[in-house]
Amino acid sequence: MSDSAVHARSDSELAAANRALYDPLWADARLIEPHRFNTWPLVSALAAQSRRALEVAPGLRPRLPLERTQFLDISAAAMARFRARGAAAAVGVINALPFADQTFDLVSSFDIVEHVDDDEAALAELSRVCAPGGALLLSVPLHEAAWTAFDDFAGHRRRYEPQDLANKLRRHRFDIERSAVFGMQPKSSRLVALGMWHLTHHRQRAMWWYNHVFMPIGLRMQKKLRWQPGLIDDPRVDTVLMVCRKQAEPPSGVRFTY
Repeated sequence: MSDSAVHARSDSELAAANRALYDPLWADARLIEPHRFNTWPLVSALAAQSRRALEVAPGLRPRLPLERTQFLDISAAAMARFRARGAAAAVGVINALPFADQTFDLVSSFDIVEHVDDDEAALAELSRVCAPGGALLLSVPLHEAAWTAFDDFAGHRRRYEPQDLANKLRRHRFDIERSAVFGMQPKSSRLVALGMWHLTHHRQRAMWWYNHVFMPIGLRMQKKLRWQPGLIDDPRVDTVLMVCRKQAEPPSGVRFTY
């Protein structure tokens, strides 16, 4: 979507919505091993080619290998669990990454940038810490016309139109190499509405069912990711996962404009 179409909620309201949903989620959740997700074939191949990797805001659902990745999340409780497993974990936010320029060969951010007010700053930070030629794994929801009450409930700030998203990434020196349909949200609007009602009125019980019943079922029902070149532009696709490549540094004195 265009920047002018951002849904009107204050930063404090958006932060409160995100914390209200995700803090209870992590409080009663277990860390799920990365190899259990359908992203593992992609991630393991890219990680094997990378010396340094970063995953931003994994919650307790990391996709990159625990033993070779720097993790960063706003949740101190989640990061404590990572450290208990021997993983490198720090508390921080995507708009101010506490790492030096060009530190990582592989950077990932799954379902995060749609939650932040200033996604340009978030993408600028991801680009800053990614080395030239490095890979960015990024997943976001698509199509403003697909906006539902669930987006509000989940703390989304926006959905992206494919061409706007490609242009935005290009401004931050990322080229989209390939993409795949992504996400574990049920397709049934009635099921989503039922889940939202229980999360609103019986949150603790709903979180227990999500963590102990629906998440394990969802893991078993994951489909193999099917990749296509470039960025998927299909109104039926709700969420997309992209493999992006950081452009090489321009020669000294040369500036790119878009």
